[in-house]
Amino acid sequence: MDGTILNTSEDLCLSLNYVLKKYGLPERSVDDTKRFLGYGIRRLVERGTGEERSSDLLDDMVGDFKAHYKLHCMDATRPYAGITELLKLLRERGIRTAVVSNKADFAVRELMDRFFPGLFDAAIGEREGVRRKPAPDSVNEVLKVFGIQPENAVYIGDSEVDIQTAQNAGVRCVCVAWGFRDVQTLEACGAEHIAQNVDALRSALIR
Repeated sequence: MDGTILNTSEDLCLSLNYVLKKYGLPERSVDDTKRFLGYGIRRLVERGTGEERSSDLLDDMVGDFKAHYKLHCMDATRPYAGITELLKLLRERGIRTAVVSNKADFAVRELMDRFFPGLFDAAIGEREGVRRKPAPDSVNEVLKVFGIQPENAVYIGDSEVDIQTAQNAGVRCVCVAWGFRDVQTLEACGAEHIAQNVDALRSALIR
């Protein structure tokens, strides 16, 4: 979701800085926030603080982040140009679509309903009992629900976490160049196919 179909960086940065300011810590830039993303909210907050915190304190900070983000997750967030049109085309072609994200499940569902109503067959966010990416659990769940084999699926993402997730799930991976990691980072992490723009992504998915 983040960095692939939705540009969520400003709202995530806003919520991170709300927490940092509340606890008397230096605020972070949007670019800092992008670098911290990919491993879920707790890791984002942990990395944003700049040093190790006690588990109890981190619990409080994560709770504050979630409460703030729930109110502000759609302030500046918008789909990347051309994504909605591509999703509609995939639906027209009968291609099933799903979102698997390390973002909190409540936010995944709210953002799906707001920006992509009817365009995804499934959406799975971070929740208790399901290991976060790069564990393959969420991808495997989607494959099971859809009744398809890994070789018939394509995973699309924007980070090293996504590359590792695809590898762990045994599915092909296409990375996008417009997300939260630059092309050099993606290549260094083993990306085999990088779509420079939405047209290139469409060509990779629809033959």
